[in-house]
Amino acid sequence: MSSALSSSSIFDANPYEGHPNLSELEAEVLWQYAKLSQNIKELVAETRRVSEAPDESLLKQLRALEVKMGLVLTLFKASVWAVINEQPLADVSTAYADTTADDTIRH
Repeated sequence: MSSALSSSSIFDANPYEGHPNLSELEAEVLWQYAKLSQNIKELVAETRRVSEAPDESLLKQLRALEVKMGLVLTLFKASVWAVINEQPLADVSTAYADTTADDTIRH
């Protein structure tokens, strides 16, 4: 059926109109199915074209974004390191001492 119908004329005129074995409603439904079939064929062809060759402009944008994200990560790490270094060092002997059972008074 689709080989007899050209893809451009399927949207212009109903090839099933006036067929002696089809009612008007049946001809309309078959025409809608033929148009849907042609749209799906075009969608499959476009999907194959897009999937076979990467979009170069999109790749360039993604590369630029990757560089920016790397810079953000580096700046974040540097900021965290600076915050850690600004904190005063605690006395190691008392920092980890268990004071829960210690009743000693310290001055």
